[in-house]
Amino acid sequence: MATGAPDHTAKVEHVARKPRGRPAGSKNKPKPPIIITRDSANTLRAHAMEVTTGCDVGESLATFARRKQCGICVLSAAGHVTNVTLRQPATSSGTGPIVTLHGHFEILSLVGSVLPPPAPPGVSGLDIYLAGPQGQIVGGAITGPLIASGPVIIMAATFMNATFDRLPIEKDEPPPAISPIAARNQHMISVSDICGIPQNLLSNTNEIYTWATTRPLSKT
Repeated sequence: MATGAPDHTAKVEHVARKPRGRPAGSKNKPKPPIIITRDSANTLRAHAMEVTTGCDVGESLATFARRKQCGICVLSAAGHVTNVTLRQPATSSGTGPIVTLHGHFEILSLVGSVLPPPAPPGVSGLDIYLAGPQGQIVGGAITGPLIASGPVIIMAATFMNATFDRLPIEKDEPPPAISPIAARNQHMISVSDICGIPQNLLSNTNEIYTWATTRPLSKT
């Protein structure tokens, strides 16, 4: 006989709730290592160079740049040299005098850049400051042999690309417009095509000089 009482024997179903977020430990999976197979053309590489006794410091740097096909930015140097030929600071009448100093000198500062050919004229050059045996300080642009009278340690950075800019940029000069099709079809030129440094490479537009033998010389 039905009494209308609630049925306490009804089954109660429990709904399992799915946990939020990612599974535990999913963020700690090891990632594959990144392997760089070759350096970027715009990478600066630090060098500690030693010039042996009796060698020309400037010629040693020029030979290194030519054989390695890279530009060198000299940051500092330490050591002793002898028989230095320098160009003194220019006067109002023109270029400065060239003097040859005999004796042993200690390098206080050596800065500048050395670029292999082809390069715009006047870009490469080294400036040096020296201390004499009596404490006198001399300096100028190196215009002749710089013979090491002992080991000379040079800190430098090498690079493969150099952008040449003619300053100041004209205010009314519009930026060069390059169509997407022209950018895709931009051709590469070889080193022999630019050896003469034609006049159009000395304009206000950027010029990128590359010396790597594995890549053709590019101009943008």
